[in-house]
Amino acid sequence: MTSSKRHARIVDALRTTGVASVRELAERLHVSESTIRRDLKLLDRNGELIRTYGGAALSLRAPAEEEPFGISASHDGTMKDAMAERAAALVPDESVVVLDIGTSTQRIARRLKGRPVTVITSNLAVVDELRDDEAVRLILLGGVLRRNYQSFVGSLTETALRQVSADLVMLSCTGVRTNGHVVDDMAVEAPIKQAMIEAADRVVLIASEAKFPGTGSLRICSLADVDALVTTGGADPHTLDLCRQAGGEVIVA
Repeated sequence: MTSSKRHARIVDALRTTGVASVRELAERLHVSESTIRRDLKLLDRNGELIRTYGGAALSLRAPAEEEPFGISASHDGTMKDAMAERAAALVPDESVVVLDIGTSTQRIARRLKGRPVTVITSNLAVVDELRDDEAVRLILLGGVLRRNYQSFVGSLTETALRQVSADLVMLSCTGVRTNGHVVDDMAVEAPIKQAMIEAADRVVLIASEAKFPGTGSLRICSLADVDALVTTGGADPHTLDLCRQAGGEVIVA
């Protein structure tokens, strides 16, 4: 079996099970565990899965089902603009801010134009907004390009984030559960978001009312880790109270 066929079968297996151990994959493909480890390392670098301790994981939703960035950006524009206004106001001049993957963070970037701030991102839509702005110092994280969602992911992105020290991160998600868990549904994005949280002094979560509870099976953090939540008027009051009780500020746009 060629390496390309083996890689395809690994990804197909993970699409079915979500996660698998090195041993399980080796038995399934009739190859050695060392071969599987090399395969997982390469597939992780390419952004097709994420390596875990003793195995690998993939999003429970197939990448082909992911909505393209341009279509996602067209949804709920009024709410996203309102949240972006409030979020941008939380960024002090001369500060360092990490802007996450997503369509709301693109709108935040638009409102940071002309300001003396440093923006760190793996979001190409943010780069497009700020590339010609001489007031903003723009730092692009490397990695594997996910063309469908205009972002960089993978182990190279995580490695770059370990070198970063920021004042705050503007974090996106696909859901905020009633128990306070902030979740996402793309396995290749989850470790990037967690690395962004580790790199920043303050966490600002951007989540419209549609994200309560939203979707997602991969836990990013909890509301106890969030310093400020920017949302809209229809968000679940009980979940917002959890954020306040944990010491976070709730800002309704």
